[in-house]
Amino acid sequence: MMYFEYPKLLWLLVIPALLVLHYIYLELAQRHPHMRVSTSVPWTVGGRTFMSFFRHVPYMLRICALSLIIIAISRPRTSEKMEKTDTEGIDIMLVMDVSTSMLARDLVPDRISASKDIAIEFISQRPTDRMGIVVFAGESFTQCPLTTDRATLINLMKEVQTDLIEDGTAIGNGLATAVARMKDSDAKSRVVILLTDGVNNRGEISPQMAAEIAKTYGVRVYTIGVGKEGMAPYPVMTPWGVEVQQVKVEIDEKLLSEIAEATGGKYFRAVDNTKLAQIYSEINRMEKARTTIDSFPVYKELFAGYALLALLALLLELILNWFVIRRLP
Repeated sequence: MMYFEYPKLLWLLVIPALLVLHYIYLELAQRHPHMRVSTSVPWTVGGRTFMSFFRHVPYMLRICALSLIIIAISRPRTSEKMEKTDTEGIDIMLVMDVSTSMLARDLVPDRISASKDIAIEFISQRPTDRMGIVVFAGESFTQCPLTTDRATLINLMKEVQTDLIEDGTAIGNGLATAVARMKDSDAKSRVVILLTDGVNNRGEISPQMAAEIAKTYGVRVYTIGVGKEGMAPYPVMTPWGVEVQQVKVEIDEKLLSEIAEATGGKYFRAVDNTKLAQIYSEINRMEKARTTIDSFPVYKELFAGYALLALLALLLELILNWFVIRRLP
């Protein structure tokens, strides 16, 4: 349905109406010349010619152009009906270990690359959530705050790498940083997905304390231990270049389970790419929060069409005046 943003401007349509009345009055007032003849048959038989009417067309085109301009500036538009819709949306912080041990190649092509790729897929599957990224090694920082801008979030996830900060594994710092980003959120559900492949050995905040802080603010933590059981191939720099050697995999599963249990989450172990993808899929199914949002009305502006018609009317008037009317006898 069409409506006008500035309907009061439509009162200006009185102007072209008055101009038409004035034009008609002038036409009638100019019909005074006369002469006496014996018969009027020669004038009545032929009637009024088409050209006698055609000379009024340019003025009518000008009036139409003026009317169309008035309609255009009144801003005609249409919009779809605004409706309330239900959607699934929560706040999620992805907390990722970027210590050098994440370069181990028991996942393809390595732990950190596989974790990023699968996390990006997870991000793409939740378009209505606010999501953010925290990275940690010896320290932690926010790679991306909570946002609904999927393109920016994915680009910042792609930039995550192992040499961002001092090496180490500060699980407590990483979790605490994520909770700090979410503590003022008014979302019905707040979730942290913490991924690591090691044992906590750095940081000012212990993982247990960070878990208590998360519990206090109602943040649920899902923990993921990345890496195979036993040994894993790891690239090591030697005098002869980079060589892949087998190193022992050490993941504090007990600690990660305690963090998840204390906050109402769950601990997972990912030994390969497929398992890691399954873990994210399971979390995706578990974390569903129904919320009601208003859809935004979609407006379609129509003024451009009226303005174009006005321009065409003026051009046609100009053409008629120059090439037709001025050549009439």
